[in-house]
Amino acid sequence: MKKAVLFLALCAGVVFSLQAQTDDTKSNSNYREVTVDDALFVVVEKMPEFPGGDEALYKYIANNIQYPEQAKKEKITGRVFVSFVVEKDGSISSAKVIRGIGGGCDEEVLRMVRNMPLWKPGTQRGKPVRVQYNLPVLFQL
Repeated sequence: MKKAVLFLALCAGVVFSLQAQTDDTKSNSNYREVTVDDALFVVVEKMPEFPGGDEALYKYIANNIQYPEQAKKEKITGRVFVSFVVEKDGSISSAKVIRGIGGGCDEEVLRMVRNMPLWKPGTQRGKPVRVQYNLPVLFQL
């Protein structure tokens, strides 16, 4: 019996704390409901595509990435993982390094991603949507 009462008290406390968090979020002036039009997808029926496809993307990276001098000097190699959003119009936004290797490589990948041409946007149910895209970029001496 004591266990059941303790369990109910804990459940009530969790519900109260979740309600308090929800109320706090709604009082924030920057809070807004996300509509389907604004939703950010990770997987969609048709994923975004670099103009010309994957082969063109790899060629773009090879032609536009510059090995940072500091990384060369320190013999830094490895993969930088970058995440960005392909918007409904094909533009790139919210680029950020998920896992970097330092030596200026992280900043170079961000520069390259921010200068990409417009992509063909991803679609869900036949409509263009915002899609998060993750890309590994290899640095090798």
